[in-house]
Amino acid sequence: MIAQPVQPVADVPDLIAATANSIPGQVNALLRARTFAEPLLAGETLSTGEGTLAHADAVAAILQGIGGSETMQAAVYLVYASLHLNKPLEVLTKAFGPHFASLAVETVKLMRVQQQSRNAERLVAQAQNPGLQTETVRKMLLGFSRDVRVVLLRLASRLQTLRWYAASKQTIAPAMAHEALHVFAPLANRLGIWQIKWEIEDLAFRFLEPQTYREIAKLLDEKRAEREVYLEQLRHKLEAQLRAASISASVQGRPKHIYSIIKKMRGKRLSFDQLFDLRALRVVVPTVKDCYTTLSWVHQHFKPIESEFDDYIARPKPNGYQSLHTVVRDENGKAIEIQIRSQAMHDHAENGVAAHWAYKEAGTKGYAGVSATGQYDAKIAVLRQLLAWGKDLSEDPAHKGLFDDRIYVLTPDAAVIELPEGATPVDFAYSVHTDLGHRCRGARVDGNMVPLNAALKSGQTVEIITVKEGRPSRDWLNSDLGYLHSNRAKAKVRAWFNAQATHETVARGRESVEKLLQREGKTALKLDDLALQLGFKSADALFEVVGKDEYSLRNIETLLRPAESAAPDTDPQLLVRKPRTNQGSKGGVLVVGVDSLLTQLAKCCRPAPPDPIAGFVTRGKGVSVHRTDCTNFRQMAACNHERVIDVAWGASNASADSKAAVYPVDVAVQASDRQGLLRDISEVFAREKTNVIGVQTQSLKNVAWMTFTVEVSDAVRLAKVLALVAGVPGVRSARRR
Repeated sequence: MIAQPVQPVADVPDLIAATANSIPGQVNALLRARTFAEPLLAGETLSTGEGTLAHADAVAAILQGIGGSETMQAAVYLVYASLHLNKPLEVLTKAFGPHFASLAVETVKLMRVQQQSRNAERLVAQAQNPGLQTETVRKMLLGFSRDVRVVLLRLASRLQTLRWYAASKQTIAPAMAHEALHVFAPLANRLGIWQIKWEIEDLAFRFLEPQTYREIAKLLDEKRAEREVYLEQLRHKLEAQLRAASISASVQGRPKHIYSIIKKMRGKRLSFDQLFDLRALRVVVPTVKDCYTTLSWVHQHFKPIESEFDDYIARPKPNGYQSLHTVVRDENGKAIEIQIRSQAMHDHAENGVAAHWAYKEAGTKGYAGVSATGQYDAKIAVLRQLLAWGKDLSEDPAHKGLFDDRIYVLTPDAAVIELPEGATPVDFAYSVHTDLGHRCRGARVDGNMVPLNAALKSGQTVEIITVKEGRPSRDWLNSDLGYLHSNRAKAKVRAWFNAQATHETVARGRESVEKLLQREGKTALKLDDLALQLGFKSADALFEVVGKDEYSLRNIETLLRPAESAAPDTDPQLLVRKPRTNQGSKGGVLVVGVDSLLTQLAKCCRPAPPDPIAGFVTRGKGVSVHRTDCTNFRQMAACNHERVIDVAWGASNASADSKAAVYPVDVAVQASDRQGLLRDISEVFAREKTNVIGVQTQSLKNVAWMTFTVEVSDAVRLAKVLALVAGVPGVRSARRR
């Protein structure tokens, strides 16, 4: 629950100082944290209506009851206190250290995700359709994985919220009860924290199906006294007999949980009277050997029901649970369920990972049945249980498809990385860091070398082998080779190659400009100033167009020689003459009043008849012909208007035996990316007898961007072809560049 909004505390430094002064020399983290939080939380309530400070006290008590450390209990108060701080990470780090601060901040992030989910407009639908909770559960999983202590804080908090609703007889939101039963209880089960799991299940079920809950509770109460007397007699007898056999055993009656009774009745289609385990005992002994000795004694003195025997010591449950389960009949034929386990198994069964939460103390006990030789192995074991929890949810018919399109793998530092289904080690590397992806040359998965295009699976630990300086391979962009699956990784690789191409173009342009400045004796001129004078935003922008041969160095020469008059043969006054015939003109372009003058079509705008055109006189390369709407032409004309010259398209002089003039034109196509898209568009050009001389493609977030260079005789014909291209399935737009 998130507290009702309040104004952030302004005098935080004073509050820290007051806390320190009120507890001189205090090293007790729990007392310090509560003292810090109390003035902030006193008098305020959560969105449920429960008092915030009372809620924090109760959560800390729950953590203490399941073996949570004092540090964990202290963190509860800092979580709620951080909601009132302007800079919680900074303040809590200064007052309590980085570990407390990060734990509090991560927990608050997760609380807000859950709050937003419950406040969604589809609240009722969400309670009935868990598939709508996909994004929330994913965020929960990632939040838990960043700091696994957050799991205990959220489980304990949710349990206290359910207790408060039950005690206050308030109406709980169906979405909250559903989330508790179908998300939090399975999570507690996966981590082996049965003490919390059973209580969450019973309370949530009580809110979701109150009538059924009351019926089962009534049936349990009807013969409770008779059942308890019988079990107490049996408990004394069994304990005495084991003691006589030199086995120090503790025998207790096992409490029955209403939700587990309901599940068994529904799952096996049994009536209440057909249940075997309404009379149940639990035997806790010192060692594993004692477990089997006790089992032997029980089977000798009672008649076992063989189909109801389970050895979870030899075959532990996936969450690490270990115990012997047997059902026997006494001399009256009554069925009795008996569980036999060691003290260590019992501790884990009750509190799971909370029983030995501090990683450094894990030793060889491990977590959830996984041997842990140190801090890293213990944390990996817990994280894998979290990932298994996500898998459990996706396999549950009620949550089917929840994680079908995602996998979760671990870094060597035990951080969880979310990837799309089918992702490879290269995808993983780019997800961790772009530079790691560029330098990736090999990978180990769970310690074994694998190919870079191997598909990863949830729960695996991935280690990337790198070189000191590296670059991506072009093979990675080949979809048939299967190196990249995530759109993020593909975009990073394409961006690298695009940046390299731009870098090479800029370097080529810089070299040309610097050589010109050396020839002109202007090496002291600042390049950025030169670019601004020529109408460019930066020197690199100038170098790029020069490197692409889209901007003539003559423009720079003209700027550097302002006193130099225009050459006689390029004076606009000499060019304005009565137009002559256009026979002999180059490229189908007639320079007004001049025959046989060298012309070239600009590559930046690629003009074609009947586009409005204009000429720009260059030095040594004749007249460069641009479209009048060309950005480069406008920049050059603004700086050197005297070099602008009128030009026109010449009349076609193609004979019957010769081909008409054709012009290269760039066409930009945007479409939804799909298989066969390039083929379908190319077929349109071929069918319309439009020659394609170049093509560039790029795909980003399932959108394909294509640039075709085609040869056309006139722009009018091209417009008709583009209309046909726009009709290809998936094409969003087709236009001339």
